[in-house]
Amino acid sequence: MIMVPLAAQTAYRAPRAAGGHPDFNGVWQVLNEANYDLEAHNAKPALALRDGPYGPVPAAPVLALGAVGSVPPGLGVVDGDGIIPYKPEALAQRKKNRENWLTSDPEIKCYLPGVPRATYMPYPFRIFQNATNIFITYEYAGAVRDIYLKDPGPAPVDSWMGQSVGRWEGETLVVDVTGMNDQTWFDRAGNFHSEALHVVERYTRTSPDVISYEATIEDPKTFTKSWKISMPLYRRQEKNAQLLDFKCVEFVEELLYGEWRKKPLGK
Repeated sequence: MIMVPLAAQTAYRAPRAAGGHPDFNGVWQVLNEANYDLEAHNAKPALALRDGPYGPVPAAPVLALGAVGSVPPGLGVVDGDGIIPYKPEALAQRKKNRENWLTSDPEIKCYLPGVPRATYMPYPFRIFQNATNIFITYEYAGAVRDIYLKDPGPAPVDSWMGQSVGRWEGETLVVDVTGMNDQTWFDRAGNFHSEALHVVERYTRTSPDVISYEATIEDPKTFTKSWKISMPLYRRQEKNAQLLDFKCVEFVEELLYGEWRKKPLGK
């Protein structure tokens, strides 16, 4: 009897797309709590808290949300010891971000999410791939990314989603992301970066309906060393799986500009 090595038994070879590379076409979505906090965290009553008689309670502006405004627990997606390696001054800034979450988190204002946060927000995204192009469109805020397979050179200007340049390493799509501004956060917990952020993503098909996703994050202005997150991305199974419109910019106009109405609506 011939014994087949376990690695050979479990190895998965994805269907081929045009050009002969693994096919990533489809609608994908995460199933985790990374958008709340990349690090492991316990459940808590809200993201915005105030001192109560027996411990923290929800801040007044989110009190009426009840359980809807609470934070579910998460195991974390940071590899290694699970801790983001902040420099001391950057760690102090994260603390300020958390204390001022209601006015500081760019997600609340429907700003573009940046990379890698766009991947693990609780909304689907779609990958379009042919022999010469890869394009990702996200349901949240209509965000998009063009992944260049031929390096166009340095990004001409910093932007919310940065510039993505892809290459193939066997079965893995590797995407080098640079040219991002410092206005995005990694999650709702105040984890942030500077304009020196550099992200290297790795997408690998591991089964018919799963992509193994990794992102290595480097920012010498904010972190003491590079660090990595990893998670599975799941294919949406509905027969009519598609992205619907969630252009939330118009939903926050009252929040951002309502006080300048001729007759403000009040709080």
